[in-house]
Amino acid sequence: MLREKGIEDNSVLEAMNKVPRHLFMDSAFEEFAYQDKAFPIAAGQTISHPFTVATQTSLLQLSKGEKVLEIGTGSGYQTAVLVLMGAEVYTIERQKELFDFSHRIFKKIRIKPMFATFGDGYQGMPAFAPFDRIIVTAGSPTIPKALLKQLKIGGMMVIPIGKNQQMMTVFLRLSEKDFEKVEFGDCQFVPMLERKEK
Repeated sequence: MLREKGIEDNSVLEAMNKVPRHLFMDSAFEEFAYQDKAFPIAAGQTISHPFTVATQTSLLQLSKGEKVLEIGTGSGYQTAVLVLMGAEVYTIERQKELFDFSHRIFKKIRIKPMFATFGDGYQGMPAFAPFDRIIVTAGSPTIPKALLKQLKIGGMMVIPIGKNQQMMTVFLRLSEKDFEKVEFGDCQFVPMLERKEK
């Protein structure tokens, strides 16, 4: 299905084939888990379409062993894909309900990010910076400058930018002050919000 839609990165396809997506969803939707659709999860959020996850992950151009910051753990599905690709994943989630849920699923399927925390994604994780890659799984109305600062030179950030409708955008850090920006088409994500919620 994903290959037919244009996903060519075999490492992405292999990782996604190994992740049991149904475990990251409400059991009411379990029978539909492998359809290319988004479904509601806790805290008013959604689990993204498999195609969306595959697209964002492919844009990262990830190599094994690279250090990845994920903003928005959500259900943990995207995290699991990155871990199975061999990335060192640092992930942050602002909704406590989702943070707790993903933690339980990671234990159940024995997936272990390098570090998972509950907090404000806009701030990133400066204590662990710099990162080879940053992936943002919510739509940001503006470019989060704090995240750009946490990229290595030569590093890459994949982020949906915009308020209601977003543009999938890649930022490549060329030097201390210079970034290259490339846009990859319209997309729709839940909004990225500041401050963590209890």
